[in-house]
Amino acid sequence: MQDPTSPRMSFTSVNTDVDLIPREVLFGNPERSGVKLSPDGTMIAYLSPHEGVLNVWVMDVSGRDARPITRSTDRPIRSCTWAKNGQQILYTNDEGGDENTHVYAIGIEGGEPNDLTPGDAVKAQVIAQHRDRPDEILVMTNARDPQVFDVSRLDTRSGASTTVFLNDGGYVGMVPDDAWVIRLRGRMTPDGGTEYEYRDGPEGAWCAFERITDEDAMTTQPVGFNRDGSTLWMIDARGRDTAALIAVRLGADGSREKEIFFESPVSDVSDSIIDPETLVPQAVATDRLRCEWHVLDESIKPDLDALGALSDGELQIVSRTRDDRTWIVAFEHDDGPVRYWIWNRDEQTGRYLFSHRPELEDLELASMRGVEIPTRDGLSMPSYLTVPVGSKGKPVPLVLLPHGGPWARDHWGYNSMHQWLADRGYAVLSPNFRGSTGFGKSYLNAGNRAWYGAMQDDLVDAVNWVVEQGVADPDRIAIMGGSYGGYATLAGMTRDPELFACGVDIVGPSHIGTLLETIPAYWEPIKVMFETRVGSLEEPEWLDSISPLTHVENISKPLLIGQGANDPRVKLSESDQIVEAMDRNGIPVTYVVFPDEGHGFARPENMTAFTAISEAFLARHLGGAMEPLSGELELSTAQVRRLGDLDLPGTAQWSPEG
Repeated sequence: MQDPTSPRMSFTSVNTDVDLIPREVLFGNPERSGVKLSPDGTMIAYLSPHEGVLNVWVMDVSGRDARPITRSTDRPIRSCTWAKNGQQILYTNDEGGDENTHVYAIGIEGGEPNDLTPGDAVKAQVIAQHRDRPDEILVMTNARDPQVFDVSRLDTRSGASTTVFLNDGGYVGMVPDDAWVIRLRGRMTPDGGTEYEYRDGPEGAWCAFERITDEDAMTTQPVGFNRDGSTLWMIDARGRDTAALIAVRLGADGSREKEIFFESPVSDVSDSIIDPETLVPQAVATDRLRCEWHVLDESIKPDLDALGALSDGELQIVSRTRDDRTWIVAFEHDDGPVRYWIWNRDEQTGRYLFSHRPELEDLELASMRGVEIPTRDGLSMPSYLTVPVGSKGKPVPLVLLPHGGPWARDHWGYNSMHQWLADRGYAVLSPNFRGSTGFGKSYLNAGNRAWYGAMQDDLVDAVNWVVEQGVADPDRIAIMGGSYGGYATLAGMTRDPELFACGVDIVGPSHIGTLLETIPAYWEPIKVMFETRVGSLEEPEWLDSISPLTHVENISKPLLIGQGANDPRVKLSESDQIVEAMDRNGIPVTYVVFPDEGHGFARPENMTAFTAISEAFLARHLGGAMEPLSGELELSTAQVRRLGDLDLPGTAQWSPEG
């Protein structure tokens, strides 16, 4: 008999009775996340639900006196940090997913937050804090000009603002030194490269510093200055394939001396641990299939060695006190929740705090395996495969999950999508196809002008490999993804319709031309990156050839589309136009729009609702298990604009008039 207190419940699948992890457990609000330690180490800030919405909470470091200090009632707060004064919390939020994030400050006793970057259609972010300027932050904002970001110095108590750098040259990167003087500025060149200019101080003249070609532009960039400004740290792939950590010594006489601090033959430098006092890297990480830390500063080696013995998860140092004697660390696991510990450096001891989703702790979750998959032209795709618990080596349905970006990558660790799909009986594969970042510039650049071509070939090769391994049933394969992954889904349904039994597209562009015509204003300075790596509006025939909308008549299998109405990157029109084209061709489609979402679904009610619809869709077309809908749509803002061949109980006919 099942324990009635267990989060598992019994539901009827398409063919059999199975125990399923409820969607709410996987996609509802985490109990705690975004954990940060106050500068003096006496308090902890974190994100947790208040009246069903993620808000900022604080508590004593011992776990007492936990209380919410923000009162957001609709949009979840998804990141926060301590101000250096230890008396305020800083966080960002937007409205309805429009990505016009404002920076807010609120006292630890609560009250009304102070919008430090007010204005309509303003996008802002914090780029620096300083131990000696505890009431100030450095912020990038496009309040003056929607296309570019200026840098301002803000007082977190009064909101007073002082411009530090007026961006009158289309610069896309500005690097401050410890005095908050912008010493380095960069902008894109017509060929897709980047040129940087440098000055030695606030009164110094700008001069040419580095010109990086398009081949290296996405793998070579500055990281920041050390405390006295004498060294610039960079990630640099010039003269090698993978990006190394290098130091550029800046002489008073204008000389520059470069020193390689760390390089790896298998992957780019992917992360770093920075000394908060000297601003010098203490360790760097590489991450091909798993993250591995490499110590540069022997003073933290005992800590990293001891922390490695504390858990077999992947380590992240997420917060450090001002005196650097206390850390909060997180361990990522593939078959369990993220677990947070507080680490005492003097005593070399750790105290367990909590996990981000305690309901997962006692569940048997599936393991994620890193695999290398060969492509037809001799490359190797670092990928992640999850197989359902208890599949016993028998072929099962497969869901292919291409990531977004495409200049991004998937990682090992807890993945709610993998766990949800594996729990429903599907194998899940996340391939880092060519064009993915982190694996060297040749692999990244192999994705140039390869949309709808070799990048899609990689996905086909990945599917065939899983089938050849005996893991997947070749007749029951779905493709599902968001953003570029949504584009790849539409490409798969139009280019390789015989391979996929169905597809789920989330905020994916349907035509590259209309995508480029509707990008946000602040993307204009980087538009050349799309033009050189994907295609230009001056090549309409090429853009047509790589756009799923042009090939919509090839769709022969069921398709589900999810879209946020306020998406600033992939506009609602991208989904509307392919749905309308399918209507004209008499092709059924299920189409769901969320009027209060943007590029993805931030509100848990909406994410859970779309997951429920996707689960019903996949169960119908692949035959996996399904937890019946039980009011999820009513709790969300989902507008089911096309039902397709789905039967969703309680779904009302949507109309533009409401």
